[in-house]
Amino acid sequence: MAFVFAPLFSGSSGNALYVERDGTRLLVDAGLPGKRVAAELEKAGASIEDVQAIFVTHEHMDHIAGVGVLARRWGMPVYATDPTWEAMAEKIGRVKPEQRRIVSPGEPIEFGCLRVTPFSIPHDAACPVGYTFTDGRRKLSVATDIGCLREDWLEAVEGSDLLLLESNHDVDMLRAGRYPYELKMRILGQTGHLSNDDAGIAAARLCRRGVKQILLGHLSHENNFPELAWESVACRLRELGAEGDIPLGVALRGGLSGRYVLEEGEVGAE
Repeated sequence: MAFVFAPLFSGSSGNALYVERDGTRLLVDAGLPGKRVAAELEKAGASIEDVQAIFVTHEHMDHIAGVGVLARRWGMPVYATDPTWEAMAEKIGRVKPEQRRIVSPGEPIEFGCLRVTPFSIPHDAACPVGYTFTDGRRKLSVATDIGCLREDWLEAVEGSDLLLLESNHDVDMLRAGRYPYELKMRILGQTGHLSNDDAGIAAARLCRRGVKQILLGHLSHENNFPELAWESVACRLRELGAEGDIPLGVALRGGLSGRYVLEEGEVGAE
């Protein structure tokens, strides 16, 4: 069966991603009400009843708002780092002890036909992680909520056939916008969010390290829009000599962005 990635939601108002390979069906985050996540899954040709686990990146509400409801309703296990569990326990409500699973950065686990590896990311949360998923031939990576370029996470996602990469904000829009000063400084900080310009630098570096296709994600509702994110990153790729070397797309904030199928040597969108 195909190796499928479907970004259901990706943005500052909520995140949920679907991964499927040969009967293994997973969610990364569920940052919207459970009914919305389930409805978007249906559009992706999947069912919430078949999801076997939720992998949580960190405890901010735009990543966990629906986790507790889905876990209680459908009984799937929830994977997160131990500090993340401590930070989100009261936010998501009661989850049975047998559903609480612990992951640690850099330590892969086998889940169905996939190897899932969490990796540390620079973000202002208890112990935030991104994830890579591989079936031994193809590799999918999720790297959002990243405050700065750092070698450890760049190394973790290198060689990905498909990478969801944060391109959260345009710096000028953020600085001129209506956010309080403290929030602006948090977003711009080393544990905040990756700007369009920095996403372009990361994309150019990763292009040379074997990444085959990039989806820009986790766009801010206030300080970005898809066309600007795409053009900013494409412009930086041109400046750094990587233009045309890597297909570039944008994951939508408000709904399904499509089904991306990882085949041998290429990624196709359905």
